[in-house]
Amino acid sequence: MFTDLMFAFENNLMIFYAVVALFSLLIGSFLNVVIYRLPKIMEQGWYKECREFLADELPKTKENKSDTKETAITLSKPNSTCPNCGHLIRFYENIPVISWLFLKGKCSQCKNKISVRYPIIELTTAFLGTIIAVNYGVTSTALFIILLTYALICLTMIDFDHMLLPDQITLPFLWLGLLVNINGAIVPLQDAVIGAVAGYMSLYCVFWLFKLITGKEGMGYGDFKLVALFGAWIGWQLLPLLILMASAVGAVIGISLMVFKNHQREQAIPFGPYLAIAGWITMIWGNNIWGWYLSTLV
Repeated sequence: MFTDLMFAFENNLMIFYAVVALFSLLIGSFLNVVIYRLPKIMEQGWYKECREFLADELPKTKENKSDTKETAITLSKPNSTCPNCGHLIRFYENIPVISWLFLKGKCSQCKNKISVRYPIIELTTAFLGTIIAVNYGVTSTALFIILLTYALICLTMIDFDHMLLPDQITLPFLWLGLLVNINGAIVPLQDAVIGAVAGYMSLYCVFWLFKLITGKEGMGYGDFKLVALFGAWIGWQLLPLLILMASAVGAVIGISLMVFKNHQREQAIPFGPYLAIAGWITMIWGNNIWGWYLSTLV
């Protein structure tokens, strides 16, 4: 059955693109849940570990006892509600993009505004998934890169909101990149392994050099792991392009924030979103961009 489906898609690519776009649109709605809840799940876990570690040190107060009984958050529970009035969001109020437009961007009960970011993430997920489908066709490689794209959207938004790149997303996709390349689907396995090591060590060395010179930490360990992830997918050869593009975009946006938004120079800016965007572009068009860049140097 799966073979027949693949054959049907190969003979009608427009249907394939439409299915990928629709499926990605639905996944985009789920990504909104992951982006919002995963940091809260992690925070709950940290508090629980701290309480367990400091159990003998904390005073036995009513506040501490009540903290231990807080409702656990998962990606599926509790059900989605309006953060303002607590209205339980019905299934027909949670249809990607359509529900937001039908409700005019407001809660059906309290009329509190619903951020436009939710439909934007859903549409972005559909758009990027379709680009992958167009570039890689009806292949298993396309499927894997689409899954990676979903993960990168989550990482980008979580880092933007919390300056955090969760290992729960980064590490599994690092290992998946090595598995995808075990038969050289994107790059030879040797290049993928070297890419993962080189990706991590490149920023790790920059981190310690910067810390030794300034006494400050210029980036987080999550950034090292994210570059290692891309190294596992695209190999070591394109890592210079990735870091160059991410640094250039980060510098432009950072300077713009300081000039136009009164952003303090000492205030940290997440680097993960720039790495994720540059890495995704490098994966799709990296060889063409790198070839053009090298030709300009000749």
